Amino acid sequence: MADTEIVEKYTPNFEAWVQDFTEWQTRIGFDPSWLGDYRFDIKFDWDTAGETIEFGDFEGMPKWERRMQIPQQNIRDAIISMISVQGDTEFASVEQQNHLLATAPTEYDMKSALRIMCEEQRHGWQMAYVLCTYFGEQGVREASKLLERNAQDGTRILGSFNAPIDHWLDFFCFTHFIDRDGKYQLKMLSTSSFKPLAASMGPMLKEESFHLGTGANGLRRIVKQGVIPCELLQKYLNKWISTGLDLFGTDDSTSAQWAYVYGVKGRYDERESDVEADRAHLNEASRELYFQELREEMRRISAVRKEGEPELFIPSDKFNRGIGMYAGKNYTITGEKFDGSDEEYQDYLVSVLPTDEDEDKLMNDYMKKEWIQYREWKGKK
Repeated sequence: MADTEIVEKYTPNFEAWVQDFTEWQTRIGFDPSWLGDYRFDIKFDWDTAGETIEFGDFEGMPKWERRMQIPQQNIRDAIISMISVQGDTEFASVEQQNHLLATAPTEYDMKSALRIMCEEQRHGWQMAYVLCTYFGEQGVREASKLLERNAQDGTRILGSFNAPIDHWLDFFCFTHFIDRDGKYQLKMLSTSSFKPLAASMGPMLKEESFHLGTGANGLRRIVKQGVIPCELLQKYLNKWISTGLDLFGTDDSTSAQWAYVYGVKGRYDERESDVEADRAHLNEASRELYFQELREEMRRISAVRKEGEPELFIPSDKFNRGIGMYAGKNYTITGEKFDGSDEEYQDYLVSVLPTDEDEDKLMNDYMKKEWIQYREWKGKK
């Protein structure tokens, strides 16, 4: 098993950033006392990062360990952009979910959500550390922006991380679908040609697995309890899954192609695959693996539903898309082209996505009952 290095001494640039981070916690209403003895350690798994570039035009060369080893400024910019986007999502999710701690259905769920928020902050720290330590003034500026943008103001980089998470059903959908997308992004960066970035991913992936498990476990407990009808649950699945699919980016993405050429970001199964990469369709390939994984997971979740309840399913990857070849096109949740006008399609969307009335029924009726199966917290008090 690979050893993980924990950084003990920080650079002055990062020390200054830590002060800004403390102010950010205060701004968003995250009480540092909630952390208990949790530490935002900077962790590197250098062994799993690899020594040589694994794909792209620089394949076989030593991985870059410092900024000046990166041969071109545009490659440096691409790496900084990747790190910035990843860090942005980590802090955004805490801004989105922080308010839910006060309304957790059980101690188990409250403690699980708090652990997730602690780990998301650590991941953001990790990305800020890499920016501040390895990329000079440009990195320091980008690290500062991680704390300046805010999900509640709608200024985070990716749309999913500006979306409101109004209640615990949204939270479980988010952790199941959106954090699962995050697992894909982290794994694609784990083979990066920039070694400090690749070495950051191993510890982050280990922690991310708990986030996915929390989402799947939460949805399974809701379905098993049977208070919230599967017909209503399906609407929330329809809402969040298209968002997760869009996070993989555009089809035929030139930025994904160049990231692969530079060795900055690989395929999800880069180390496992013996098939040559189709550089023109990298996003589509990763999205398809994600989509199939979702379908398998949902079959397991749906299997515990009460007798008489309809089967839960993953809607078509054509439905309600904002990015890619199906963006803005009228498809049903089962993938058929909608036969009707745009106005009629809007009426159709109202029937398959959560409405204000659905939200009211969920929060003021179903969630006033024992709506999720109880689970005891067995960790630290």
